[in-house]
Amino acid sequence: MTGANNFSVSGYGPERGGMSRLLARDSLARRLDWPILLSAVALSLIGSALVYSATRNRTEINQGDPYYFLIRHLMNTGIGIALMIGTVWLGHRTLRTAVPILYGLSVFMILLVLTPLGATINGQRNWLVAGGLSLQPAEFTKITIILGMAMLLATRVDAGDKQYPDHRTVLQALGLAAVPMMIVMLMPDLGTIMVAVIIVLGVLLASGASNRWVFGLLGAGALGAVAIWQLKILDEYQINRFAAFANPDLDPAGVGYNTNQARIAIGSGGLFGTGLGHGSQTTGQFVPEQQTDFVFTVAGEELGFVGAGLILFLLGVVLWRACRIARETTELYGTIVAAGIIAWFAFQAFENIGMTLGIMPVAGLPLPFVSYGGSSMFAVWVAVGLLQSIRVQRPMSA
Repeated sequence: MTGANNFSVSGYGPERGGMSRLLARDSLARRLDWPILLSAVALSLIGSALVYSATRNRTEINQGDPYYFLIRHLMNTGIGIALMIGTVWLGHRTLRTAVPILYGLSVFMILLVLTPLGATINGQRNWLVAGGLSLQPAEFTKITIILGMAMLLATRVDAGDKQYPDHRTVLQALGLAAVPMMIVMLMPDLGTIMVAVIIVLGVLLASGASNRWVFGLLGAGALGAVAIWQLKILDEYQINRFAAFANPDLDPAGVGYNTNQARIAIGSGGLFGTGLGHGSQTTGQFVPEQQTDFVFTVAGEELGFVGAGLILFLLGVVLWRACRIARETTELYGTIVAAGIIAWFAFQAFENIGMTLGIMPVAGLPLPFVSYGGSSMFAVWVAVGLLQSIRVQRPMSA
């Protein structure tokens, strides 16, 4: 199915007026999931305000322009929305046929990070930098793992040959996911690996594969974590983060500094917060990386429990509607893709907010739609485009 054909179900015809097209029962506008779209836009706009508050006085990084990060966050959001529109236009079924190309490109990009073209930013060598532009290819591996596993697991089921994926197909899907995960581990980017593991589990559960695979992977993951720790594959700063999580009183001025300051910021916000731009922790720049990993602390301090709760509510709307899309689609491929995205968004949001509250270790994961960062913003909006495509292309009920 081509991108143009994806729109043929929308009731667009030369004899129909613009308003009629919008109001037509089968129109694209009617088929879109507006709660997801509006919630994602609202989260990105709230993120813009939080990023601005966190960076307006940071002259060492904003090049003397208080609007530097605000403008770029809005630009990233605009590009992300354009990518969403392009994804809906192409359609998840068209992308299904392009999975080998997308997967190969994704693996090639993360391999480039391990070459001299790769750059280290904030202690992590997971960036490509060229001409003043930076890209984090690992963010896009989340999408290709979802699409690739969905393609393999659903092919014979959607064709009617089987009711559930067989063991050979599951093994092939796991092998497909393992290749980029092993490369990312070499960086090492522990946060992306954690998300990828959750995505794989979510995809397997949605596919109807035997639960033995899920329990087996959980056991293998536990053994792998022990092996990684014993073999000292992680960098020292990553080990220190886990040590600080296990013992919050460990070196509060050193490895525990970030989480301690984050809890102080959130705790000082009260019910309604100190007001945007008036948080002492944010203004005093006590919390590192507040525009990216710790952006939720700005919400907690300056918008209070109400503002932070609004962010959680909007994230909840996105997840709720994504669950509905996964449940209502008539093809296993669409169900698996939606389930992978749900697992991704849910875990990444929980990990990001949890680390600011001290209930999860610091893993360097951005808050979807809210944190500053082009690669992350582009990836989550492409995921929204996939969800919208699954909803747009499902048959309408009578």
